Amino acid sequence: MRKLIFTVLMAIGTILFFSPVKTMACTNYIVTRGASADGSVMISYNADSHLLYGELYHWPAKVWPKGSMMPVYEWDTGKYLGEIKQAAQTYNVIGNMNEYQVAIGETTFGGRKELHHQPTAKVDYGSLIYIALQRSKSAREAIKIMTQLVAEYGYYSEGESFSIADKNEAWILEMIGKGKNEKGAVWVARRIPDGYVSGHANQARITTFPLANGKTSITNKNINEIFDPAVTTVYSSDVISFARKMGWFKGSDKDFSFSDTYAPVDFGAARFCEIRVWTMFNDVKSGMGKYWDYVKGKVKHSKKLANGDKNVNNYATNRMPLWVKPDKKISLKDMMHFLRNHLEGTELDMSKDVGAGPFHCPYRWRPLTWKVNGKEYLNERATATQQTGFTFVAQSRNWLPDAIGGIIWWGVDDPSGSVYMPIYSCTTRVPENFKPGNGSIMEWSDSSGFWLFNQVENFAYSAWSRIHPDIVKAQNKLENKFIAFTPAVDAGAQVLYKKNPEAAVSYLTQYSNDMAAKTFKTWKNLYHYLFMKYMDGNIKTKRPLKKGYKFVNPELKQPGYGKDWYELIIEKTGKKLLVPES
Repeated sequence: MRKLIFTVLMAIGTILFFSPVKTMACTNYIVTRGASADGSVMISYNADSHLLYGELYHWPAKVWPKGSMMPVYEWDTGKYLGEIKQAAQTYNVIGNMNEYQVAIGETTFGGRKELHHQPTAKVDYGSLIYIALQRSKSAREAIKIMTQLVAEYGYYSEGESFSIADKNEAWILEMIGKGKNEKGAVWVARRIPDGYVSGHANQARITTFPLANGKTSITNKNINEIFDPAVTTVYSSDVISFARKMGWFKGSDKDFSFSDTYAPVDFGAARFCEIRVWTMFNDVKSGMGKYWDYVKGKVKHSKKLANGDKNVNNYATNRMPLWVKPDKKISLKDMMHFLRNHLEGTELDMSKDVGAGPFHCPYRWRPLTWKVNGKEYLNERATATQQTGFTFVAQSRNWLPDAIGGIIWWGVDDPSGSVYMPIYSCTTRVPENFKPGNGSIMEWSDSSGFWLFNQVENFAYSAWSRIHPDIVKAQNKLENKFIAFTPAVDAGAQVLYKKNPEAAVSYLTQYSNDMAAKTFKTWKNLYHYLFMKYMDGNIKTKRPLKKGYKFVNPELKQPGYGKDWYELIIEKTGKKLLVPES
């Protein structure tokens, strides 16, 4: 088997400290069938890291000889962790989705540092994702596999939140290891109620949950019952007792909160993490303004919990709900839009303060926090960020055969300037421009989609308000065509599938590769156009050749900076630049 190692040097996270909770990267949004406009289940993922090279991973389906072993390498570092038993049969996986329409995303929440990294563990969070995708036909099966793997082989990573979806439902699984002295992890998994949406962004979000009742809530001791549709909550049997043993929880079991115990929310967790969930919730649900103070970092710890019990564990008491019911149905295009948010429309809009520069760029270069005269300040951590390696919206559709129903709308780099390409989850061949090994984080390739999209977007950062609108036009043109053409592609595949399923897979593989190639070519032409148009701070527009002329120069504009920036220059320089009156 191809080793589980990528050119990634450190995914998910330039990790910075702002008080005890680590502030990291990545954002997941979750939309259930009843909340989506077309009845699909969708999860999204911005995989953010300054060292993550965006490429489209692939594992072909395979039957393995009895007794086969699988080497496991940590996703973040490539470190060899050991061998585990190989499954008898593995499934086709493209990106973070498999041929049965199972999709998994993640965000790292870190949590209590005493529980980080079991030295002898053989499975990290990245391994969990891609092993589960190779072995699962449903979200429930993925949860069973992931939790059994860490119980058997240990858990090497920090605290993680996982979005796990299939064609019928979506779950959130939160997990943290038991530290160096005890193997395995404690965890809770909850099904998002149909008709609701959820999300997570580097802060654990499962608080209280229904305790085991043998019907809707079970523990891992009865893990096989997870396949009963009535079960909506599953958790490790020691998730509460372990916390008691460590001295982190006291009081009644019914008041136990996973998040508040294993990853207490503080200013940084709210301001840098929860705020990204809030932006999506705020887009789809009225009344979310009541959580604005919380996501700005004003975390309250009232004397009593919402149920009237004493807050003996000093839990946060003004947190957002784990899920909300949207006021409107959510489309695929909406999901793409959520991933491109820069806190627009709020007082923290990153394009509005002086840090945005003369061209209102909604990005700030790291570090995330910085000090001046002994005081600490911050840059906002919005959903869309410059250091995204890859990004996707996975769409699972239960009205189609699995080979046709799954599409991972996938792109590279900052989602604001990326294009979500349709890659059917049955795809058996990776597009050349996004293939692993075509370049790396310190190896240039002219045929690499990652490097091309970074060229375009980094050029846009230099004059955002001028260049970015042209990128959005090209982006919308491609994405809207892809979305509009999907029903026709589905229909063609269904005709083939009825006669020969393999022919349908071949057709969809070719289509996915063709659309990726089209995107690459379009973006290369776009880069040439943008560079010519905006070079040297000018704006040039091509004009038609006039009769009798050998050539004609383009129209030239030199708009300089806006009035607000000129006023700031005057404020800072006084009369130094003043032209004297004649």
